[in-house]
Amino acid sequence: MPFDLRSHTILLGLAGSRAQGLDGPDSDVDLRGVAIPPAAYFHGFVHTFAQADAAEQMAVFEDTLNRDEQRATSRTKLEGSVYNLVKFARLAADCNPNMLELLFCRDQELRLANPLGERLREGAPLFLSCKARHTFAGYATSQLRRIRGHRRWLLSPPAAPPQREDFGLPNHTLIPADQLAAAEAAIRKQMDEWEMDFGDLPPSEIVHIQGRIAHVLGEIMETTDARWKCAGRTLGMDDNLIAVLEQERRYGAAHRNWKQYTTWKNQRNPERARLEEQHGYDTKHGAHLVRLLRMGREILTEGKVHVWRGDRDADELRAIRAGDWSYDRLVSWAEAEDRAQGEILERGESPLPTRPDREAVDGLVQELVALALAG
Repeated sequence: MPFDLRSHTILLGLAGSRAQGLDGPDSDVDLRGVAIPPAAYFHGFVHTFAQADAAEQMAVFEDTLNRDEQRATSRTKLEGSVYNLVKFARLAADCNPNMLELLFCRDQELRLANPLGERLREGAPLFLSCKARHTFAGYATSQLRRIRGHRRWLLSPPAAPPQREDFGLPNHTLIPADQLAAAEAAIRKQMDEWEMDFGDLPPSEIVHIQGRIAHVLGEIMETTDARWKCAGRTLGMDDNLIAVLEQERRYGAAHRNWKQYTTWKNQRNPERARLEEQHGYDTKHGAHLVRLLRMGREILTEGKVHVWRGDRDADELRAIRAGDWSYDRLVSWAEAEDRAQGEILERGESPLPTRPDREAVDGLVQELVALALAG
């Protein structure tokens, strides 16, 4: 890195389980921070900096850790990310859970905080809005998606890599590869044109809305297969060609699933594997899911971010991770909680604004950058 990351970092704190009070004896140490780079990174175009996350870059913060944390990093490399203030503020204004964690963590979990970092934390309430309903639920949905995918592999693991003949295909495609790719691209483009235009909605909200739409449509009638065939016919393709393309698509999907399954099986943590096989799902992801949805509700109803779970629900979250909740209970609770939070938002019961005051956030960023560059 062409500048001294340590001296330009204004705020640094523990992230993940150690920030939440959910760490155990074998927990890694993750850090998250904010830096304001030198003037050249604002006034020129040659030098750019978005974030630092390489192990060698994070090593400069080793001496900020306490003795227990240093012992933990002696087993594994110190991990984490330090963001350019501008990128950090943009993500935080979208209520990104990881960024809010640093803004609202307890002072005990901070490892560096100069006057500019303290000023950033004073302005933390500026970043809160009802967007949190979508970002926290969106992250929770991603956890649930992983849980369901892994459970499918646990209950019905693929026995062998898929073969082309299993999908009614010859050993080698009868359609030249370039023509096959062009036809598939045309169909996908047509399908993309049917997608809903979400305008200026943040990515987190789009992901959450798309997930809900896909769930509802999947329960009713519309499937990817049906849309694929309809798109091909719209483009004037022959039914025989559409059928071949559909078989090739199915084979490709099965092949990707096999690769993902084998990677997951060979690389998963032995302790996680034991929990999955014992309880039928990834209980660590389950605990994350519950924590995220609970934090989302707290933000939505109280306007507060309770990062530290030690005095709230840490014992229950640890119990969930140990398998206290069944898969059915977890999924039922998550779906009901997601609906309940949506209803809270619809009724306008949150004390938070619908969107953050971006001008106020921008003013805070400008203030901090100006102070940093003035030296």
